[in-house]
Amino acid sequence: MSFHSYQFPGATLQLFAAAEKTLAQIPPAFGLEATVAVNPYLGQAGESRLQAATRLARVAGARTTAPREAIAQWLEAGRLTLQDISAAAIEAGLDPDQVRKALHAPSPAYRPDPTLADLAAKETGQDWPALIADRVGLWAGGHFDKGQALWPAPEGAAFKAWRAFALRDLTPGLHGLRGFCAFAASLPTDARAAFAELTGRLGLSTEAAPLYLHRLAMSLGGWAQYARGLGWADGLKGERNALAFEMLVIRLAWEVALLECFRDRLSAPWTRALKDHTAPLDPSLDLRIDLALQEAADRAEERALAETLAAADERTGAQAPDIQAVFCIDVRSEPFRRALEAADPGVQTRGFAGFFGLPIAHRGLASDQRDARAPVLLETGVESQVAVSDKADQAARIARRATRAWGRFKLAAVSSFAFVEAAGPLYLGKLFGSAMAQETAPIPEPVPALDLPSDERIALAGRVLQAMSLTSDFAPLVLIAGHGAHVTNAPHASALQCGACGGHAGDVNARLLAELLNDPVVRKGLSRNGIAIPPETRFLAGLHDTVSDELRLFEDGTAAVPRAHLAQLQTALAKAGQIARTARAQALPRAGSGADLPRRGKDWSELRPEWGLAGCRAFIVAPRARSRGCDLGGRAFLHDYDWRQDAGFSTLELILTAPAVVTSWIALQYNGSATAPEVFGAGNKLLHNVVGGIGVFEGNGGDLRVGLPMQSMHDGERLRHDPLRLSVVVAAPTEAITDVLERHPQLKALFDNGWLSLQAMDDAGRITARYENGSWVERDQPSQIRAA
Repeated sequence: MSFHSYQFPGATLQLFAAAEKTLAQIPPAFGLEATVAVNPYLGQAGESRLQAATRLARVAGARTTAPREAIAQWLEAGRLTLQDISAAAIEAGLDPDQVRKALHAPSPAYRPDPTLADLAAKETGQDWPALIADRVGLWAGGHFDKGQALWPAPEGAAFKAWRAFALRDLTPGLHGLRGFCAFAASLPTDARAAFAELTGRLGLSTEAAPLYLHRLAMSLGGWAQYARGLGWADGLKGERNALAFEMLVIRLAWEVALLECFRDRLSAPWTRALKDHTAPLDPSLDLRIDLALQEAADRAEERALAETLAAADERTGAQAPDIQAVFCIDVRSEPFRRALEAADPGVQTRGFAGFFGLPIAHRGLASDQRDARAPVLLETGVESQVAVSDKADQAARIARRATRAWGRFKLAAVSSFAFVEAAGPLYLGKLFGSAMAQETAPIPEPVPALDLPSDERIALAGRVLQAMSLTSDFAPLVLIAGHGAHVTNAPHASALQCGACGGHAGDVNARLLAELLNDPVVRKGLSRNGIAIPPETRFLAGLHDTVSDELRLFEDGTAAVPRAHLAQLQTALAKAGQIARTARAQALPRAGSGADLPRRGKDWSELRPEWGLAGCRAFIVAPRARSRGCDLGGRAFLHDYDWRQDAGFSTLELILTAPAVVTSWIALQYNGSATAPEVFGAGNKLLHNVVGGIGVFEGNGGDLRVGLPMQSMHDGERLRHDPLRLSVVVAAPTEAITDVLERHPQLKALFDNGWLSLQAMDDAGRITARYENGSWVERDQPSQIRAA
C-alpha cells in the first residue's frame, strides 16, 4: 500500500513503514475449506531461531522450543545424551553444567510486552483484552462471513465497517469504557487517516513502533492472520488489499479509547511501557538455554535418522517390477508404502508431491467456483472440470439448491421452531445411524478433464515424468495414488487432506494424470521427445483414505487394465491395508486391533480419527532404494529423485524450492501448535464453534483460532508431535545443492538460520555431510560453531 500520496509528516510515514514491516511478519491463515499448513514463523524466517524466539516471546509470549520436560523425557529414554546437551551448550556459549541443570527445572513462561489493554486490565480489574477479543470477534465473524450467516453483513472496507459497528456497540460502555460510541464516531472513515491520528494520540515513537505494532497485531489472534491470508491470495494474482492494515488500525482504536478513558491511571505506566518497547531484542538466559536444549534434541534426531537410513535394504539388480505405485510424499503414505512392498515384492513404490505436477484450478460438479488443487506457493495455470453434459450439471445444480433452501428453512429464525417440533422425530433414524458411525463414504465426482490443447498436454506430461524421475523402465501397471481423509463432523477436515492439493483430496489430480498418460496422442508426443511408454503399460488412479488405510481404485480406469495385473494389485492393496491398520492402531487411542479404523472416520463424536502429519521430521529426496526396508514410523516425507537423470539439476531446484518448503511449513505448523498452542494452535475441539465458515472460536466468541486443534497434537497424556527440526536429506552432489541455495536466498536462509537442517546422502544411502554456515562438514567431523 502507498501512503505518499497523502500529506503525512515524515515521522508518520515512518510509522506507516513500521506497520507494513509488522504485517509482513504475521503468518497468513486460510479458511476451513482449504486449511493449508502455514509456517507460523514465516515472517521470522530471515532471522536466526534465537532472535525469532526472542521476538515472539516479547510480542506474543510464545515458546518456539520443545518444553524442557519433554526433552528431559527424551534424555531418559535415550533419544539424546548428556554429550549432545554439552556440545550444544558450548556451541551456544553457555556453561554445560548450567544447561544440564536447567533441563530439570520447569519450562519458563515468557510474558509479552504490555499493551494498553494489558495495563488497563491491571489498573481497573476489568479483563479488557478478553473484551476486545470478544467485540472484535463478533464484528469480524460477520464481516468476513463466507455464507454461514443467514443475513450477510453489509459490504465495505474493514475499518469503515467496524467503525459503523462500534459507534452502535453499547457493550464497552456497559463494562466501564465510557464514551466508546462517541469515540468511534469521531474517528476518520479512512483507515490511513485514522492510523495517523491514533498513533499521534498514543504518542507512539518510531523507536517503539516496530515491537509495539507487532505486539498489537499478535493480540488480534487469528483475525490478523486470516486478513493476511486474504492479502497473500490477492498477491498471487498481482493484486493488493489493505485488510491486515485495517485490522491493525481497529486494534489501535481500542488502545486509544482505553488511554483516553483511564488517562489518569494509565499515563505513567504507558510512558514506561513505551520505553520498554524500544528495548533491543536481547535474548534472556532462559531463552538461550531453551534454544541450546532444542539444538541438542535436533542433532540427536538427525543422528538417529542417519543410523536408520544406513540400515536400508537396498536391492541392486532386482527384477523389473510388475506394478509401480506413485504416492504423495505425505508422511502417512510411508507406512502404507512399506506395507505394500512387504505384501508384494513385485510392487515398486515411488514418492512425488500429491498434486502430481498438475497446478490445476478445478471446477467441480454443479459449481462455478474453481478450487486450487496445488500448493499455495504455486499459481494455478491449468484448468479442469468434470466431464458431464450440461443437462447433468443443471440437474445437480437444481438438487443442490433445493438442499440449501431446505437447510435454510430448518435454520430460519421462525420456521426452525415449528420444524423441530413437527419433524424432529423423523430424524431419529438418521441420528441413530450417525451415532453408530453408519455414514457412507462420499460418492466420487464424475471423471475430470483437462482443458488443454494436445501440444500443451504433451509438454505437461513430459515435465511431470521428468520431475518424477520416471522416464524409462515402466511397469505394465502404474498406480497413481492420491490421498484424502473421510471424516465426519470435523471443522478442520481439510487439514487432513492433501496439502499439495490446496487442502483437498488428491483424487482429481490422480485421475487427471492417469488419463493424461494413457492418452495415445500424448504418448506419441512423449516418444518423439525421448520418453517411450510401452504400449502395454496402463496408468490407473486410486485414492488412499488415510483414516481407514484403504486404497480404492477408480473404476473408470480399470476396464483397460489386464485382469491378472489388476487382481495382483487389488490383492496387494488389501494386504497392505491390513498391515498398515494393525500398525497404526497401536498409536491411536481406543483403536483396538485396527479393524475399527474405517469406523472412526464415520463417527461424528471421534476427536482423533487419525493423527494427520503429527510426528513429521524428515524430508528425504532420493531413490526409494535408499530407504527401502527402513521403518521410518510415518515421520518422513519421501520424494523419489535420481540426480543422474536430472541434466542441469532443474528438477532438484524444483524439489528444493517447492516440496521442501511446503514440508517445512507443515513441520513448523505442527511445531508451533505444539510449543505455543495458545498462540499458534486452534484449542480444544470439544469447545469449537464454526464462525463465518472460515474458522473456529473456542467457545462462543473471542479470537479466531488458527493452527491445529489440541487433539491433533496430544493424546491426553503426552504430545504426539515431538517439536523437532525438519531434516532435509538429499541424494545429490553437494555442489549442485549449493548452487540451488545460492540462486534462492530465501531458501538458503531457512538452513543458514537453523529452521531446517540439510544433509547430503551418498550412493550407498549413507548421510555423509551436513550443511553448516554456508559450507559442508563431513558428518563424522565436529560441527562448526553456529552463530547466534
